Amino acid sequence: MCNFLTILAMPLSSLTAISPIDGRYHSKTAAFSPYFSEYGLIYYRVFVEIEYLIALSNAGIASFPPLDEVSVAKLRSICSNFNEAQAARIKEIEKTTNHDVKAVEYFLKEKMEELQLDLNKEFVHFGLTSQDINNTAIPLSIKEAELNVLFPKLNEVIASLTALSQAWANIPMLAKTHGQPASPTTLGKELYVFVERLNIQFNALSHIPYASKFGGATGNLNAHHITFPEIDWISFSNQFVFEKLGLKRQQFTTQIEHYDSLAARFDALKRINTILLDFSRDIWTYISMDYFKQQTKAGEIGSSAMPHKVNPIDFENAEGNLGIANALLEHLSAKLPISRLQRDLTDSTVLRNVGVPYAHTLIALESLLKGIGKLKLNEEKMDADLEANWAVVAEAIQTILRANGYPNPYEKLKELTRGKAIDKTAIQAFIESLDTSEEIKIRLRKITPQNYTGINPSF
Repeated sequence: MCNFLTILAMPLSSLTAISPIDGRYHSKTAAFSPYFSEYGLIYYRVFVEIEYLIALSNAGIASFPPLDEVSVAKLRSICSNFNEAQAARIKEIEKTTNHDVKAVEYFLKEKMEELQLDLNKEFVHFGLTSQDINNTAIPLSIKEAELNVLFPKLNEVIASLTALSQAWANIPMLAKTHGQPASPTTLGKELYVFVERLNIQFNALSHIPYASKFGGATGNLNAHHITFPEIDWISFSNQFVFEKLGLKRQQFTTQIEHYDSLAARFDALKRINTILLDFSRDIWTYISMDYFKQQTKAGEIGSSAMPHKVNPIDFENAEGNLGIANALLEHLSAKLPISRLQRDLTDSTVLRNVGVPYAHTLIALESLLKGIGKLKLNEEKMDADLEANWAVVAEAIQTILRANGYPNPYEKLKELTRGKAIDKTAIQAFIESLDTSEEIKIRLRKITPQNYTGINPSF
């Protein structure tokens, strides 16, 4: 039996982490650490506080004259030289304050004394509540995490699918509707269905603003206005949030940002994940139908008991992680826009988990790229399935006959094909039995499961 006390004493590592995103999958999710970790949150808070202080120095406050270039450079060096030791110092201060944002304020005042900027230190966090920092730091971290990590990886997946769609654009394939043989299609077009869906939703996600709150204790800039009423604090705040942070400031808020835009982002990402989940299941099914083989790698094992197996584990891994991501995104988008009166604290603990669904999404994208890269087309199997299902050309035959006034063609084809195994010979015999012109028969004889694939725009 394990010694429980020994387990408690184990240091945190990829082997002892409770969550697999920091354990088993850490190598795949490490790119998000600068944005969504506790260190990342502290860093973005420090960044916002420093940039706010610099902006204040240029606001026209008589008691806070503009900082010279040397002082500004010193302040920004706090952020550019920020490291884990300094983050640890903030956490040490927090043990006393029991308030994480106030700990950042006290840390910055310490650093300003070291840099001989202490005359201005009381303007650190001037007029603000903690949510002015959190509700700018967090959307900023999400923005940079998406632009620097998530979006490039998603673009890789879309580019890979686009390349396969184009390479296999003319590969005929038996379609399956309701799991049954249906009018033929092309493999490339079926893959491009996902490309188009992803592009549309990616575009929608890209146009959702990164919103923020910056307005004091209850959103009205009370402290700012009562202290320096001569300053246009609304214009100042709008300009600071947009120009310095690259965010959109909400004009009417409570103590917190209302999170509607953030919820919209999570819903949009959830739709993208749902499309990828749908893709994962389709490819899994095509592999089970033997339409795809998978490239093997020396030393890899598919089953601990069955040596022959090459399992579609990459698509299964993607499906599982996309499901977890979407469950969390659903909770975030449903919970965050709801807060009692001017503010309760439930958003705080929930927001600390923002990085979790992003991490599971990233794991899924990596798995999809790996799985897509292992796909090998089994054209012979696809052609064999088409050849075994000549009944699917019945739609084409009856439609041409209807257009030429032939009586009851649908019913005649239904009688011939429904629930029966129909081959080329049976179709050809049916065509020859028709009381119609030779011209029409020539058209009908040319139709095969391999060439009855319709048309689509180029892609």
